Amino acid sequence: MSITLRPGTPADAKACGQICYEAFEAIGAAHNFPPDFPSSEVASSVLSPLFAHSGFYAVVAEHNGRVVGSNFLDERSPIAGVGPITVDPAGQNSGVGGRLMQEVLDRAASTRAAGVRLLQAGYHNRSLCLYTKLGFVTREPVSVLQGKSLGRTLAGYNVRPATMADLAPCNSICMRVHGFDRSAELRDAVEQKTAAVVEHLGRITGYTTGIAFFGHSVAATNQDLMALIGAATEFGGPGFLLPTRNHEVFRWCLDGGLKLVFQMNLMTAGLYQEPTGAYMPSVLY
Repeated sequence: MSITLRPGTPADAKACGQICYEAFEAIGAAHNFPPDFPSSEVASSVLSPLFAHSGFYAVVAEHNGRVVGSNFLDERSPIAGVGPITVDPAGQNSGVGGRLMQEVLDRAASTRAAGVRLLQAGYHNRSLCLYTKLGFVTREPVSVLQGKSLGRTLAGYNVRPATMADLAPCNSICMRVHGFDRSAELRDAVEQKTAAVVEHLGRITGYTTGIAFFGHSVAATNQDLMALIGAATEFGGPGFLLPTRNHEVFRWCLDGGLKLVFQMNLMTAGLYQEPTGAYMPSVLY
């Protein structure tokens, strides 16, 4: 397929949202899994702020003047996050996805990003192979969990909304766990009132930008992470992402009635430091 790539704009949100919904619905249905978005309107509402945000690089693929796919690169942190990448189901397996992925990798190289990361649906073999050929390394499986809010508290662990005054201690925790901070993402979440912190023994010991598909969390211990999960009133999107190897928290979530929706793979290119604390990635990384 002959395609051209161009920068995405907010005006592309509706067309790209329709493709995003149809692409995930088709892939999910082919493997007997639910789609990431329940409708094209929801998909468009998710993509619209990404097109408008200065911290995201958006690229759109066109064929004969018609939009056939899109991809995004989250540039708010030293490590860039890829996605969502979607291609019109009618144009699948024609090289569009490869072009869109290479474009954001070239963008990351031009801006000297220290590394690039993404979350790949474990049931989609083709994308796993494509990303591997493009240089990504699979690091670990991640479970997407969903269900009714737990409404659970842990003695000695207080969860409250995050404020701008919390940025420094939160960034310090992220630096200890990952080797870099995600300050711009956290700042956005504070402004959007989705961020929360957990305090233990008088100090901040963890934070989340939202226990949700597009939110990430970092904590000193599993107890801090469980306190953040237990305090969430809902789990936005398909669910939140928990590294499957974290047996203690995974089992705690299952015992609380949460269900495993599907598995994803954390994949990285460039700089990668093995996490040294409790964490949960967003679907971007």
